[in-house]
Amino acid sequence: MIGRVNPTRSFQNTCALTHGKATYATADGVALITLTNPPANGYSYEMMRDLDQAILEARFDDSVQAIVLAGQGEKFFCAGADIGMLHGVSPAFKYAFCLHANETLQRLERTPKLVIAALSGHCVGGGLEIALACDLRVARRGSGRCGLPEVSLGVLPGTGGTQRLVRLLGKSRAIELMASGRLVDYAEAKEMGLVDALRDEATDAEFLAGVLEYAHGFCTPGKAAMSVGHIKLAVQGGADLPLDAGLALERELQAKLFASSDASEGIAAFVEKRKAQFRGH
Repeated sequence: MIGRVNPTRSFQNTCALTHGKATYATADGVALITLTNPPANGYSYEMMRDLDQAILEARFDDSVQAIVLAGQGEKFFCAGADIGMLHGVSPAFKYAFCLHANETLQRLERTPKLVIAALSGHCVGGGLEIALACDLRVARRGSGRCGLPEVSLGVLPGTGGTQRLVRLLGKSRAIELMASGRLVDYAEAKEMGLVDALRDEATDAEFLAGVLEYAHGFCTPGKAAMSVGHIKLAVQGGADLPLDAGLALERELQAKLFASSDASEGIAAFVEKRKAQFRGH
């Protein structure tokens, strides 16, 4: 599947993840992280550790400018936490498991590189919570449904769902979706703002290829990837701050960009009426 992305690009597995519950590959400025736990890509502590490792790998790799997060196979992006695993562990383990998952997804949000969730197949429970921690969500039309049905298990969405969904949809709509536990198809999810874009590719492989091409559009030389990353940090870090504090964060990030080579190139290109060639510095 990775090899079919683009005949001119070759994704290489540049990092072996410890538990084999996710894969990590890179090409031309884009990192592809794939959740891998058939048949439904349910996540366990081991998968979260692999995801955490992959996020850190992408964060420290200067050649990576955008991240795509996908699920293996066509039926599921991720069906959430592995319920069988939760059934057999202690309450103390469950608490530590949720805490680590929270920390992992916060690390994803705070990484200064754009993160795009490629949703093909069902994306439910903790799977949607992972997607909510991404900056953008792109879904394959008709491939599945999404939602937070944890109420049917007598629990709540405990990997950030109650907090991120309300920030995205507002209080009443978020409460209705979680309290009812209903699932929506991706077309309805797009209408309510849960999904940012729909794509119409016939197969999962073609869909993933399209999302990776979309992600590449946020990379150099055509796009100032450093600017994109700082826009993300300003929004993710400042959205819940008082306005004065958010403006202070914005000014600090802007000052860093003004000192960059890319800002000099972008401004010069505008004045000289030519296309800017950004380098990510």
